[in-house]
Formats: sequence, structure tokens, C-alpha cells
Amino acid sequence: MIEITCNDRLGKKVRIKCNNDDTIGDLKKLIAAQTGTHWEKIVLKKWYTIYKDHITLEDYEIHDGMNLELYYQ
Repeated sequence: MIEITCNDRLGKKVRIKCNNDDTIGDLKKLIAAQTGTHWEKIVLKKWYTIYKDHITLEDYEIHDGMNLELYYQ
């Protein structure tokens, strides 16, 4: 299990526990459960890289304690 921090810079900062083999889509659903936002409206970024839903956290080299930027569509 790894813990990822997602911050939208508007006052929402959530810490999510998930597995390395979870996809970005799974992570979005976990974030949606904590924030109350629909998961399809969530966009996860790191600098200018937009993470796609079907790729795993392991493939993107997302590790324990990493911060991701949380945006809304």
C-alpha cells in the first residue's frame, strides 16, 4: 500500500491509500469517494503531464508519499 497526496490548491488536500497496481481510474474513484466530486470530472496532473485512466501507478512511477495536482473538468 502506498499513500498519495492530491491537492487542488483551492482548499482540498486529500491523502489516498492505494496499491501500486491500481490504475489512475481507480485512484480517481478513491479521490471522488473522499471529496464528493464525480470521478469523471477529476483530472490528475504532475507539472504538464496529464495522467490517463487506464495506466497503472507503477507504470507512471508514482511512489509512496508523492504529490499530484488535482484539477476539475
